[in-house]
Amino acid sequence: MIGGMSWESTAVYYKRLNEQVRDALGGLNSADIVLRSVNFNDIVAHQKAGAWDDAARELSKVAIDLENAGAEMILICTNTMHLLAPQVQAAVGIPLVHIADVTGEAVAGAGCRRPLLLATRYTMEQDFYRKHIESSFGIEVLVPDAADRQDVHDIIFSELCCGIVKGSSQQRYKDVVAKGKAAGADSVILGCTEIGLLVSAADFDIPTFDSTLLHADAAVRMSLAPAMPVSGETGFASPMH
Repeated sequence: MIGGMSWESTAVYYKRLNEQVRDALGGLNSADIVLRSVNFNDIVAHQKAGAWDDAARELSKVAIDLENAGAEMILICTNTMHLLAPQVQAAVGIPLVHIADVTGEAVAGAGCRRPLLLATRYTMEQDFYRKHIESSFGIEVLVPDAADRQDVHDIIFSELCCGIVKGSSQQRYKDVVAKGKAAGADSVILGCTEIGLLVSAADFDIPTFDSTLLHADAAVRMSLAPAMPVSGETGFASPMH
């Protein structure tokens, strides 16, 4: 796991991975994890400067270290930094589990065709994530308008990444999704790993896909595949009414 971006969501990954392994294997079984948690402040500095090559070198080195430490697959525990997934994958000889692949598979598998993507501005406004899903699964990924994108982004960085959860921000996200639904969205992708700290399927009346849970669950299925069959997109949460 390449974590720390932010550590708030990395903690969710760690908990989910261990819960899923325990549920699958029983008893005192837990996940065998190699985790490197980076300094998020350094990563954010690269993002703000547009220094994606520097960020790619940093994350690629981390991935190499994880492989050398015995990791058998790589998880980049953030949606935004999958912008660098090709470079990180090229640096190692073990598979990188791409978060857009598992999320797009869940959306398409549920029969949804026009998901609304909530994420950082980098993920919503650049095409590395949306196009990856669209080209692989033949669905159309919608994004909020400019003002809504900015608010969604700011809440992630100024609040959720700092462990701050506000009711007013939860309502703001609900309003953004309501507007997206009115514009034709048939589902929601929680496309930043911190968003699940603020909202969940219980907050919306359309199918909601939490990329963090989907990503973690896919890694568990891949890890346990030789030992036992694990099926289903368990990170998919059906809407509650």
